[in-house]
Amino acid sequence: MTRQRRLQVVTPRAGSSKRKSKARPRQILEALLLMALGVGLLVLLLHLPDLIDLDSLLLVSTALANLIGGLSRLLMGILQLLGVALLVSSALLALVLLLGGLVRLVRATVMPMSASPKPKPSRKKGRR
Repeated sequence: MTRQRRLQVVTPRAGSSKRKSKARPRQILEALLLMALGVGLLVLLLHLPDLIDLDSLLLVSTALANLIGGLSRLLMGILQLLGVALLVSSALLALVLLLGGLVRLVRATVMPMSASPKPKPSRKKGRR
């Protein structure tokens, strides 16, 4: 059993215009509420220095000083960590070099002399 599906052109109905008319006042109300919230927040921020008694310029300069101090401490910490990493890596390199030298020294002293390759005597061809 096969069914054919046909494309249908959707036409606006009378009910959809009611939805648009209801949605438009709601959008206007939401926009007005958002604007009222924004204005209220700005008014609160304008009255904040009177309520808390803080100097805004001092607050900004203190924040900038703390930011610069924090960045300089961060960079100093990174440099110190790199210095520690350099010291640890050089100490490990020194230990590896000492271990390698000790192994070569033990091999040189323990290895029997007969195992070392002997130089071949050179024969001079003389005239007979």
